[in-house]
Amino acid sequence: MIIKNVNLETVCGITSVLPENDKPEIAFAGKSNVGKSSLINSLINRKALARTSSQPGKTQTINYYNINDTLYFVDLPGYGYAKTAETIREKWGKMVEGYLMTSKQLKLVFLLIDIRHEPSQNDISMYQWIVYHGFMPVIIATKMDKLKRSQIAKHVKMIREGLGAGAETKIFPFSSLTKQGKDEVWAYIEDVCGLSNTEELV
Repeated sequence: MIIKNVNLETVCGITSVLPENDKPEIAFAGKSNVGKSSLINSLINRKALARTSSQPGKTQTINYYNINDTLYFVDLPGYGYAKTAETIREKWGKMVEGYLMTSKQLKLVFLLIDIRHEPSQNDISMYQWIVYHGFMPVIIATKMDKLKRSQIAKHVKMIREGLGAGAETKIFPFSSLTKQGKDEVWAYIEDVCGLSNTEELV
């Protein structure tokens, strides 16, 4: 896939007013160090536009990436890092809740979960929280390159059961290293947003 233009257009902190965009928004949520920045960089064919950090929990902003002036990727703050102060975690929660409740262009929420492990309590809570706010999260099971091919189906089932998710919940195994799952994720984004290959997105 060829992405022609990507810009980090808006960065919103705890006290920021969220922008009112006129293009579809795709949100990415996930636990700190689950590989969210790596996933976004992989999808947009950039090495380091979305910054990865060696310090989990460091990202405290909602970042809006303008993709080809066609849609936005919205990178939400990571959750679940134990060393982050509780007061800051509460503020992050309010930021994310405010975004989910007020965005008029949000079309899809991806929830990232490490395919190697059972969903944590934080993962389960986030899944239930997203559902509570009226969205059906799509799971991206990251780091699939860490498993043998024969293990993938078993671990996808483990994630589905751990979240209490039904068969209607889509789960995409993904590897930012090998790019496996990238085409499937993009095809789903295009379908949800009503885009087509002829619109110069890819």
